[in-house]
Amino acid sequence: MSELKGKEALDSALSVLFSIALCLLILTFSIGLPIYCRPFYYAHIEPLGLAAQTGYSKTEIKAAFNELLDYLTLPGQEFSTGVMAFSRSGKAHFADCKMLFDLNLIIFSASLATVVTLAALRRSGRVKSLTLGKRHASFYAGISAVAVPLVIGLFAAADFERAFTAFHKVFFPNKDNWLFDPATDEIINALPITFFRNCAILIGVSIVTLSVFSIVLGSRLVRKSGSCEVA
Repeated sequence: MSELKGKEALDSALSVLFSIALCLLILTFSIGLPIYCRPFYYAHIEPLGLAAQTGYSKTEIKAAFNELLDYLTLPGQEFSTGVMAFSRSGKAHFADCKMLFDLNLIIFSASLATVVTLAALRRSGRVKSLTLGKRHASFYAGISAVAVPLVIGLFAAADFERAFTAFHKVFFPNKDNWLFDPATDEIINALPITFFRNCAILIGVSIVTLSVFSIVLGSRLVRKSGSCEVA
């Protein structure tokens, strides 16, 4: 009896772990979309008139963005913004950004590995179920993940510039190097707030879409007669 209770307790703990990992996977995957999908930025260059705004050609803007993103997302890359000038303060800010990007990638990788491993253990029968109550853990993961963009989205929709400022004050406390001078950090002219607003929209849409899918899936993976039936 004690062994059975111990197994049930372990399954419950693994279900909670699965739900947390899937929630983090949804969030970090969505955050990574505008970071790693470079064509998303390219699509903004002409509609936002970035060539006229920066004084550089579309080719030069893309090259500057690519060199910046190489530094932010790839190991061992030197900081560069192409032909655009940058200051020591601007470089320091992007070094801080790189730490956040790396953290997002680490959490994404760890959560993906956890979700895949637990799903494989469930399919092999080594884990009896990944349910909490009468619903699959993915249902609760979706509920948790979708709550994030709803709360932040309401705040950002009211005043995106204020939300943008609040974001930087939270993630870059006691620093003001994110307040760029366009004369010394020319890359900021190629990264208008409209682009960041659209990044936020893309992230929000991705989170909501994946969360709804997770909720629907979790609703279909319902425990019936003591077992979790896969729809």
